[in-house]
Amino acid sequence: MAKFTPAEWPRRLRSQEWYGGTSRDNIYHRGWLKNQGYPHDLFDGRPVIGILNTWGELTPCNGHLRELAEKVKAGVWEAGGFPLEVPVFSASENTFRPTAMMYRNLAAMAVEEVMRAQPIDGAVLLVGCDKTTPSLMMGAASTDLPSIVVTGGPMLNGWFRGERVGSGTALWQMSEDIKAGKMSQEDFLEAEQAMSRSSGTCNTMGTASTMASMAEALGMALSGNAAIPGVDARRRVMAQLTGRRIVQMVKDDLKPSDVMTKAAFENAIRTNGAIGGSTNAVIHLLALAGRVGVDLTLDDWDRLGRDVPTIVNLMPSGKYLMEEFFYAGGLPVVLRRLGEAGMLHKDALTVSGGSIWDEVADARNWNEDVILPVKRALTASGGIAVLRGNLAPEGAVLKPSAASPHLMRHRGRAVVFEDIDDYKARIGDDALDIDETCVMVLKNCGPKGYPGMSEVGNMGLPPKVLKKGITDMVRISDARMSGTAYGTVILHTAPEAAVGGPLATVRTGDMIEIDVEERLLHLDISGDELAERLEAWRPAGDGPASGYAKLFHDHVEGADTGADFDFLRGCRGHEVPRDSH
Repeated sequence: MAKFTPAEWPRRLRSQEWYGGTSRDNIYHRGWLKNQGYPHDLFDGRPVIGILNTWGELTPCNGHLRELAEKVKAGVWEAGGFPLEVPVFSASENTFRPTAMMYRNLAAMAVEEVMRAQPIDGAVLLVGCDKTTPSLMMGAASTDLPSIVVTGGPMLNGWFRGERVGSGTALWQMSEDIKAGKMSQEDFLEAEQAMSRSSGTCNTMGTASTMASMAEALGMALSGNAAIPGVDARRRVMAQLTGRRIVQMVKDDLKPSDVMTKAAFENAIRTNGAIGGSTNAVIHLLALAGRVGVDLTLDDWDRLGRDVPTIVNLMPSGKYLMEEFFYAGGLPVVLRRLGEAGMLHKDALTVSGGSIWDEVADARNWNEDVILPVKRALTASGGIAVLRGNLAPEGAVLKPSAASPHLMRHRGRAVVFEDIDDYKARIGDDALDIDETCVMVLKNCGPKGYPGMSEVGNMGLPPKVLKKGITDMVRISDARMSGTAYGTVILHTAPEAAVGGPLATVRTGDMIEIDVEERLLHLDISGDELAERLEAWRPAGDGPASGYAKLFHDHVEGADTGADFDFLRGCRGHEVPRDSH
């Protein structure tokens, strides 16, 4: 197992700088907190645990986290800690505009400062909706206080007229069926209620379930956490056990930097390939690695994922949903399979205090149609493919398990949309010169261009193409796409168009070649012509003039390094701020 030596206990914790003593300042801090009825002996030096809760009524995926917070508190009390619930910034995928991704970094900064500035010895990161998991983990990585993740869990299966309805995935499918004339608007509205029938996050292997799996594969959550449905009693048990565990983690001084090593990130990358996880995991793990000081690149994603088979038969790559994944044995079964195949660093440390292999060695698969044998894998090479070439010199990503095999090698005529508004204005026009052999290109939707890098990369196909029975085309952009989406979609093209990347120079009529096996993304023009186009390019404007939007625009890095802020990579520590009283 990775070497870890627990700290001596008892010792003076950082919360005692606020609460431990008889000075005027100590009395000031203790006295105000006592107005909530806390007895004096709770300030005796026991671990103070912050339960960082992303609950909010406008974050519906996390709408049940107040109940889970009470279970976490129960566990902390049982283990001899002092739990205090703290509301933190909750970037909801469902409601935030222009995109929740624009606020991931703000949420991470807010969490970092909440942890740094308040009397917290350790933290339970209570998360669920897509950006809440990476943002809280990024903030915790920057402070490096003992921290553990517990997610809210996925919704129960959706059902509509006898068929499974995957949240997100069904939305994309049905909206295309509307345009193709295969589904009525009335049926679409009836299906709406079936898409989200219980508390929890998306029930597909979308970004929320993917990031819950990433937290578990990184060793930052207790084994089995990722797949338990949000309304299952075992989710509440997991929350209570997590509350117990964080108290011992504080006593041992087991920190994110002890757990999130290069080996842990490599385990997570391979896990993402095995589960058919979201392309958004790429950008979040790159940012998280930057916060904790681990050297992780797109090349690691390509190298480690290339030979990993996708064995989890879940939408959008397969046919089942998270509820069945849990019943089949969940992520521990996948991790065991990876370990047996020599694709897991078995000695990687986890928040349990043991190795990841200790946690999963006895996991059993209860349904081999949900968690498939390798010989029946959905995709033999399911990891994220990183494409490069003159169109993406710093990389672009594609999810093979959700793509069409016949389009993995393709050459087609570009049909260019300058931004998302241009796309929306023209895509439904039957006069648009486009067919299924074309390559749809969307510009100016990257970190600076959108701004925030919205999930619009899985552009819907033109109605006239859908009516021919075509369901997929090659699509290229500097945007992201929802983890619930599918198709031969090339994303995160870097450098992005808004900073003058080659994508900005593509013109309708240009020929574009992709070859996933060769990892190639090529604009078929001469080097001289590309250089001339790049020289002639001019930015569309100066960007936002003030506020957080300006901070974001001025400091966000490219998708190829995680789209974090340039001043936050590798900064870590939990010094106690000076008291001003």
